[in-house]
Amino acid sequence: MEKQIINTKQAPAPIGPYNQAVKAGNMLFISGQIALHPDTNQLVKEDIVAETHQVMQNLKHILSEAGMDFNDVVKTTIFITDMNNFSQINEIYGKYFSGHFPARETVQVSALPKAVNVEISAIACK
Repeated sequence: MEKQIINTKQAPAPIGPYNQAVKAGNMLFISGQIALHPDTNQLVKEDIVAETHQVMQNLKHILSEAGMDFNDVVKTTIFITDMNNFSQINEIYGKYFSGHFPARETVQVSALPKAVNVEISAIACK
């Protein structure tokens, strides 16, 4: 099975030795996205709502580059540094899906890259 590297300027460039996503067959594996704005390379951290929206926008643009959308997402993983933010993150996250939500886990971690509050990775299938 051939793999295809997916990168778009509409999402932030990777901050390490990885790609935004890799497509293998009909599966798309999206690396964890944080709230880096792709135009400025600055973190969006005014509040957890804005931060979560930016993460979801980054995922949306990577999905689009691969010819997919949130309806194709089958699994996500949400990493958060404070479980007290769960309800706000969950509310924003839910607005990006229409009806059929993917499988998911949400895990509280002690720290994330660049001291962000939320990181989300995704697997999509088309």
